[in-house]
Parts: sequence; C-alpha cells; structure tokens
Amino acid sequence: MSRVGKNPVAIPSGIEVSVDGVVVVVKKDNEEKRLDTHGRVGIEVKDNEVVFSRAGEDKQSSAYWGTYRALLANIMEGLEKGFKKSLEINGVGYRAAVNGKTLELQLGFSHPVNFEIPEGLTITVEKNLIHISGTDKQTVGQAAAEIRAFRPPEPYKGKGVKYTDETIIRKAGKTAS
Repeated sequence: MSRVGKNPVAIPSGIEVSVDGVVVVVKKDNEEKRLDTHGRVGIEVKDNEVVFSRAGEDKQSSAYWGTYRALLANIMEGLEKGFKKSLEINGVGYRAAVNGKTLELQLGFSHPVNFEIPEGLTITVEKNLIHISGTDKQTVGQAAAEIRAFRPPEPYKGKGVKYTDETIIRKAGKTAS
C-alpha cells in the first residue's frame, strides 16, 4: 500500500482543477499545466481535494498511485509558490551574465559557454550566484544540472559550479617528501 498515494492533494485557493478523462488540468490565472495519467490511476475531485485510487491490485498500480499523486502535488506547489535552485561559481576569472534568453558563462575554457534559457524559466545572476526559478520542478532541476555539468567542482581547489547547499570534500594535494 502506498503511503504517498493514499494522501489527498489539497487544492490551494486561486487554483482550478478539472479532470478530462485520464488528464488532470490545473489552471492558475493564465498558466495551465496538464498531467496525463494514461489511465493508470483513478482520479476524483471532491471537497477541494484531489483523491487518487489504484487501477488494480498489483505492485505496479501501487507505484503509479504514489507517483502520480506526487507529480500533481509538485504541479500545485509550482503554481502556488514556484521552485528555485541556486548555483555558486568558484574560480579565478569564472563569471556569468544573462544576455536576453542566453546565459553566458566564463568557466576557464578558451571560449565562453552559452546556455539557452528554456521557456518558462527565469535565470538571474548576482556576483558569483546563479538563481534559477520556475513553476516546473523538473525543468528547474534539469537546467541547474546542465549548468553545473559545464564545469563540476573539483576536489583539490574547489573550482567549478556547485549548488549553494552542496559541500565539496576537499583532498590534500601532493606533498614533498
């Protein structure tokens, strides 16, 4: 039995939820998100809550039950509050700047690294911090991971791009003997 799936998802004020067959449509102001369940779970909207039920009694149905409940909860949270990730750039001469829909990174290569900002995301830069925010948890996390992958932090000097809450375990360099 899924401990996640049996919990109902509360609908915050200002957000409309409707079920169109096997698709859950969530609207807030002019933004609309859709969650296609492919008929793997039962969906019911009642008493300002969305309740999911299993389609069958097998293990896979229980997994889908919890998964789709969590995905809908993330959509609700994204439309209500939004998601945010912060990256920190460490290194001499390493810097970032936003030009239009492009994030330009100077990361010690012979050329600048350009990252096209995906639709629906907002990226701001202040000193050595890059803030990524948006309403979709997956795209915010994916964009942060792609930016970090350009120059991951190295363990000797700590140079590179890292999450602000990430700790880098430092190694001792060579010692003369």
